[in-house]
Amino acid sequence: MATTINDIVLVHIDNKPAFHARIEDISPDAKPGWWQVKLLVLTVPLQVYNWILDESQVNGAPFTMSGTPIMLEKIVSPEPPLKPVPPVDNGGSQKKGNVVSLFDRKKN
Repeated sequence: MATTINDIVLVHIDNKPAFHARIEDISPDAKPGWWQVKLLVLTVPLQVYNWILDESQVNGAPFTMSGTPIMLEKIVSPEPPLKPVPPVDNGGSQKKGNVVSLFDRKKN
């Protein structure tokens, strides 16, 4: 299961879970076989890290930075993705989907 842009990863540092991040971008590095990986680190405040990794490291193979063990673990939701709602034909040439307003909900 390849890791790609918009995936959430759990970054392990020194063999312990350290933080979650979203992969913002993966672009080729000048060095063949390596990638520049832009991570949005989900901390307060948000941070952006740019790491140069090879394909196996992006996909979860352990590596080291300055002797410290690092590993990216792709996070997969335990829930299946929602299915898109098909558009509703309102009789005109334009099709619109169902819109549910959060403001119109009844308050308990």
